[in-house]
Amino acid sequence: MPAAEERAVRPPRTLVAAAGQAIADFRMIRPGDRVLLGLSGGKDSLSLLHVLMHLRNKAPVRFELGAATVDPQSPDYNPEPLKSYMASLGVPYHYESYPIVAQATKSMHGDSFCAFCSRLRRGMLYKAARREGYNVLALAQHLDDLAETFLMSAFFGGRLRTMRASYVIDAGDLRVIRPFAYARERQTAAFAAAAPLPVISENCPACFAAPTERMRMKQTLAALERESPKLFGSLRTALKPLMAADGPPRASRDAPHAGPKGCRDD
Repeated sequence: MPAAEERAVRPPRTLVAAAGQAIADFRMIRPGDRVLLGLSGGKDSLSLLHVLMHLRNKAPVRFELGAATVDPQSPDYNPEPLKSYMASLGVPYHYESYPIVAQATKSMHGDSFCAFCSRLRRGMLYKAARREGYNVLALAQHLDDLAETFLMSAFFGGRLRTMRASYVIDAGDLRVIRPFAYARERQTAAFAAAAPLPVISENCPACFAAPTERMRMKQTLAALERESPKLFGSLRTALKPLMAADGPPRASRDAPHAGPKGCRDD
């Protein structure tokens, strides 16, 4: 076994099973695909990295895997350690750096910093994928994220929408997938802690200085789950048709101009 593969961490069977089922249900990865993972260095994207490495080596569908990190040049976020870590794993790695924070102060007009940052990050991931010849962009949002997005859309937007599990962007040349659509955040947190994975902290004052609507929704769902432990099983069943919904993506979540999680690009 190559030395690089020896450094890979075997992900938990339950996490691999959740990702494998979502990939199969939504035909996310197909023979010959070249998959680029958006890697922020958070627990979710690092967990997905190891799950995709495992599937690349074990699954019958053959695909290539690379990863890309967007460095927004924020003093509170330093993804530099990912360079040596990715080299140790032997996964092709692309490091994109752009002064997003500085650009935000010049160009924002009535938008939140999180939304502006996410738009630019997503655009840079698309650019990296095209430049390097990848046809699929993998993002690490999980079922908790999809549930929070659904409730925020229903409560504040009056629409029954959530992030889609797999879709082709408007330009038609890239497919975006979310292999963790059935996985829980507590699964990625447990894996990251037990491995342990080299999680990069992201402490942006613009994002975390005050509680966000997403955090409030997360807390609400946590309280409901304590009362009804099967809550997320029911939510997964209810959300599955919306994950596969056709038509234009929700602008604030899935469009090329918008980030997937507000303040995080996991």
